[in-house]
Amino acid sequence: MQAEWIAVDWGTSRLRAWAMEGDRVVAEAHSDKGMSHLETDEFEATLLTLIEGWLGSTPMDVIACGMVGARQGWAEAPYSAIPAPPLPKAPVRVINTGARLRVSIVPGLKQIKPADVMRGEETQIAGFLARNENWDGVVCLPGTHTKWAHVSANEVVSFQTFMTGELFELLATSSVLRHSVQDGWDNAAFAEGMHAVLSRPETLASKLFGIRAGDLLEGSGGAAARANLSGILIGAELGAARPYWLGQRVVIIGAKTITHIYADALKSQGVPVSVEDGRDMTVSGLVAARNLMEAFA
Repeated sequence: MQAEWIAVDWGTSRLRAWAMEGDRVVAEAHSDKGMSHLETDEFEATLLTLIEGWLGSTPMDVIACGMVGARQGWAEAPYSAIPAPPLPKAPVRVINTGARLRVSIVPGLKQIKPADVMRGEETQIAGFLARNENWDGVVCLPGTHTKWAHVSANEVVSFQTFMTGELFELLATSSVLRHSVQDGWDNAAFAEGMHAVLSRPETLASKLFGIRAGDLLEGSGGAAARANLSGILIGAELGAARPYWLGQRVVIIGAKTITHIYADALKSQGVPVSVEDGRDMTVSGLVAARNLMEAFA
């Protein structure tokens, strides 16, 4: 099967590729060869290994987004400053590739004050706006580094990043809480932690140690500890991000494993929320990036 073109989402830890015919996905492939696992001269060979079966006799157009465009990635795609559309300019061509590929990378977005950057999320926002023209509101993109972006008149006006996912991973695997946090989920424990820190953010550090103490004294570890930790950290995030969601309509874009947690937390605060699949929005955004390239050609 030969693709018409190939869409790629290349993050820090994962590589995902889709064989495309127009705006339709006809095949997909995944790899754990994220940007953090590769040297600059390894990107092309890694991609070729994954998409070999989709190539023909002529050069294949590849449109990529994510950390592949970082300074430590395959080729740097410089940030565009906001306020701006999520795709303010055409993707940046990677030079010196072999004859089988023509690779272009979507630039990220930067905010000067307060300083912030995003790579990959701008493509998901573009994909959502391509399907929802003239939508105004706030886009929440939960993950390792969760983004909150204010969108108006088809532009990203401002955004803020929270290291909630990374903090969760570090605390659950590298702190004293690793002895208590186990797999599973407990809705009541999540809600308890989230509401406690949302209302009193100054208790964050104390509430974190309370997870370990509760396990030692009451045996309240396991799934309850995991959910409580998540609730505490998301509660702190929601408290700091209040200017983004208070009185706004919010769309959450991401993986199903995390979007429903954020949706439930926001709904408990009376926020109107809708949820979109991150994979679908990424593909839609890469289609929009390809269309932009053709418009600039």
